Amino acid sequence: MSVKTFLARYRKKWEETTLKKVLDRFPERKKQFFTGSWLPVDRLYLPRPISEEEYMRREGFPGEYPYTRGVQPTMYRGRFWTMRQYAGFGTAEESNKRYKYLLSQGQTGLSIAFDLPTQIGYDSDDPHSLGEVGKVGVAIDSLQDMETLFDGIPLDKVSTSMTINAPAAVLLAFYIALAEKQGVPREKLRGTIQNDILKEYIARGTYIFPPKPSLRLITNIFEYCSKEVPQWNTISISGYHIREAGSTAVQEVAFTIADGIEYVQAAINAGLDVDQFAGRLSFFFNAHNDLLEEVAKFRAARRIWAKIMKEQFGAKKERSRMMRFHTQTGGSTLTAQQPDNNIVRVTIQTLAAVLGGTQSLHTNSRDEALGLPTEDSVRIALRTQQIVAYESGVTNTVDPLAGSYYVEHLTDAIEQEVLKYLDKIKSMGGMVAAIEKGYVQKEIQDSAYRYQKEVEEGERVVVGVNKFVLESEPPKEILRVDPELRKIQSEKLKRLRAERDNAKVEQTLQALRQGARDETVNLMPLILDAARAYATLGEICNVLRDEFGEYRESIVL
Repeated sequence: MSVKTFLARYRKKWEETTLKKVLDRFPERKKQFFTGSWLPVDRLYLPRPISEEEYMRREGFPGEYPYTRGVQPTMYRGRFWTMRQYAGFGTAEESNKRYKYLLSQGQTGLSIAFDLPTQIGYDSDDPHSLGEVGKVGVAIDSLQDMETLFDGIPLDKVSTSMTINAPAAVLLAFYIALAEKQGVPREKLRGTIQNDILKEYIARGTYIFPPKPSLRLITNIFEYCSKEVPQWNTISISGYHIREAGSTAVQEVAFTIADGIEYVQAAINAGLDVDQFAGRLSFFFNAHNDLLEEVAKFRAARRIWAKIMKEQFGAKKERSRMMRFHTQTGGSTLTAQQPDNNIVRVTIQTLAAVLGGTQSLHTNSRDEALGLPTEDSVRIALRTQQIVAYESGVTNTVDPLAGSYYVEHLTDAIEQEVLKYLDKIKSMGGMVAAIEKGYVQKEIQDSAYRYQKEVEEGERVVVGVNKFVLESEPPKEILRVDPELRKIQSEKLKRLRAERDNAKVEQTLQALRQGARDETVNLMPLILDAARAYATLGEICNVLRDEFGEYRESIVL
C-alpha cells in the first residue's frame, strides 16, 4: 500500500468516526475557519506524499536554493538578526540622544525615521512644511543636520537603515559626505536606504517625481553604489506599507515582488548586469498576528523570489537569488484602547518574524497608536526581541517549524495565490501599468474594507476594541514634539545659508540641473557635490522638480 493510499484511508476513518461524533453533538463546530488572508484552513493536515526530489525542490536546505528554509545555513545559531529599532523625532539633537540611548541598551543597528517634509523633499522653512516639522520623524534639511544626528556615532561601527524614498539619493549623499568628514572610507559603510518609490504610488503617498525619472534615480543609485559603496543595500523593496494600507499577507508578497521585478528590469534596461546589483537588493515586510500564516508568508516569498531571479532574470550568483529582508511588527494592529495589550501582539509578531527567518527586526512600542513612543515603551519593545533571542529557545535550531504539515501547506497555498497576482500584473504590462490603472490600489482598498467590516460586525475579534472592552481607561503618558520646532529649524537654515559658500552651492545646483536633462548621466556624483557644498534637501529636490515635474495621482473609477 502506498503512503498516499494509507493516509487517505486514515483520514477517511477519522472523519467517519471520531470527528463525526463530535460534529453530530456540536454542529456549530462545522464552521469554516480562515487565515487572516481568508485562505481556508482545514481541520487536519497530514504529511504530503511527495518524492524526496520534489520536497527538496520546494523546501531545500537552509542557505541553499530556493531558500524556503532560510538564507543562511546556520541562521541564528551563527548570530542573531540585527535589532534595529526605528526611531527619530524632533531635531537632530533630540534624535541623537535617543540613538545613543538605544545603542546603550543593546540595539545593534540604527533605523532613521524622517519627518514628512524631509520625506517629500521640502526644507523645514518651506510653507509646505507648516505643522509637520519633526512630527513623525527627525527633520534633516542639510549635511549640517546629518552631522548633528550622528555626533559621537562613528559610521564604520554601525549599520544604518534610512526609511527614505523619493529623496533617497539626497539623504544617501548626506550620509556619504558625513562619512568623508569622519574619515570613514565608503567601502566600510553598511546600511540600507528604502528607495522604493513604486509602493509610494500604491500605498504611502510620499512621492515627488513621476515614475520614469524616479526609476532613473533608483538605477543611478544601484550603479553608483555597486562601484563606490559596495556594502550598502541600495533598495529595501517594501511590503510593509502595502500591508499597513490594508492588504492581505498574500497581496503584500505579490505586490512587493511585482515591484521588485520592475526595479530589476529597469536596472537591466539601464545597462546593468543583474549580478552586478541584485546581491544588494533587500526587502521589508510586515509581521501581523496570524502567527503561522506570517511564517509561511516569509517562506513563500523567499522561494518565489529565488525562482524569479534564476529563471526570469538569469541570476548566476547565489547572493543574487537570495531574498534578505527586514521585518517590522504591524503598526496597524496596535490599538489605542488598552495599549498594554500591544506588548502581547508585538511578541507574537516578533516570533513570526524570527520563525520566518528575518535578517533584521524592528518591534513597535505599545503606545504608538497614541503618539511617538516614550523611552520606557521603546525599551520594552527592544527587550521583547532580546527575550525571544536569548530565552525562548526558538533560535537554537535553524528552522524550528520545518516539517509542520500546516506551515508547509500554507507556504504552498500562499505561493499559488501570489503567482496568480503576478500573472495578472504581467498581463497588464507590469507593475507601473497596473499602478497607473489603479488595479493594485483597488485590490488593497477592497481588502481593507472587508477587514474593517468584519471588525465592525464582530466577525473578527480585536481584543479591547470590539470584545473585552473597558468602560474607562487610565490616561497614558504621551511624548509630545515641541511646537516651536519649525522655528528652531528655520533659524538653523538661515544661519547655514549665511555662512556657506553660496556661489559654490549655485554652481553645484546648476551642474545637477544640466545632468538631469541628460538621461545618460548618473546623478549621484552631482547630488553628492551639492551635499558637500551644504545645499539643502529642498534646494536639491526643487532643481529636480523643475526638470522632472511632480507626480499627480489620477483618480481611476
